[in-house]
Amino acid sequence: MKRKLPKILLNIHVFLVLVFLLAPIVVIAASSFTQSDFIAFPPEGLSLKWYADILNHPEFIESFYLSVRVALGTALVATIIGTLASLAVVRYEFRGKEAIIQLTSSPLMMPTVVLGIALLQYYAWIGLAPSTTALIFGHIILAVPYVMRLVVASLAGFDRTIEKAAMNLGASPLRVFFQVTLPTIKSGIIAGGVFAFITSFDDLTVALFIVSTDVVTLPVRIFTYMEWQYDPLITSVSTMIIMITVVLMLIIEKILGVGKMLDPKKD
Repeated sequence: MKRKLPKILLNIHVFLVLVFLLAPIVVIAASSFTQSDFIAFPPEGLSLKWYADILNHPEFIESFYLSVRVALGTALVATIIGTLASLAVVRYEFRGKEAIIQLTSSPLMMPTVVLGIALLQYYAWIGLAPSTTALIFGHIILAVPYVMRLVVASLAGFDRTIEKAAMNLGASPLRVFFQVTLPTIKSGIIAGGVFAFITSFDDLTVALFIVSTDVVTLPVRIFTYMEWQYDPLITSVSTMIIMITVVLMLIIEKILGVGKMLDPKKD
């Protein structure tokens, strides 16, 4: 009995934590099915009218596609930069290595509002107008540290004797990189790309300083909409985003496995 008690307490603790984390999502999802014209929980009746109402607001759909394009561009570039930077800092000794590590880690510690103001002033100084490209550049700064953390962790458990064996058999360095190194650390790279995508898609603070009336991402669109209106349309849009995220995670789990992504050493 004395040995079972801590396990019971641990299960209760885990259950309470899960309830605490999932309760806001459940409230948002349930509120999106209400028949009333205001957000209420529990919902008053069941209806899909607020999901159908999304089609009457094409600005939300345009912002969604813009956010996806920005997130894909950010994930692609940040993954390439983060992977190459990780290989450099893990495998080579050179002057300025510590400075590069600190510089690429600084966006994790710096408040995003400070980064947003800095980017706004820098873009104004070089004459770069608010655009999708400017937003991708800003998000790359945010996303590269996440990619580096995961790829560096993947490289830490990498056995380099495999590369040496391939080279001894006559493979060129480029062939070893693409056929030995990349497949071995692919979980860390894919995990970094996914985190880069989510970081960009979810960003509001930096985007608020960079977007214009022609470039409005979905988080900014939701934020500006809530300044003037507060109806269940917001909860239906939010629920759609949650559903898309869940489907993506299920697909990734089926193809790669979330456990491998979070622990690249399991390759």
